[in-house]
Amino acid sequence: MKSKFFSLFICTASLFILTACAELKDSGRTIGHAAKDVTTSIGHASRDTAKSIGENTKSVVNDVTNSVDE
Repeated sequence: MKSKFFSLFICTASLFILTACAELKDSGRTIGHAAKDVTTSIGHASRDTAKSIGENTKSVVNDVTNSVDE
């Protein structure tokens, strides 16, 4: 009787542990993807801002150079 109860207990505990591991893994994956998406967005915004500043600076320098030549 004790042997059957112990076996049933071990099987039930194993099932709960496996379910909990799957939930943790899924939560970690969700957090990881969210973090990746945020850092990608920040990186793209930084790249676009730097590119815009570079283009505008070049335009201003060209305008100043052209006005000095005239």
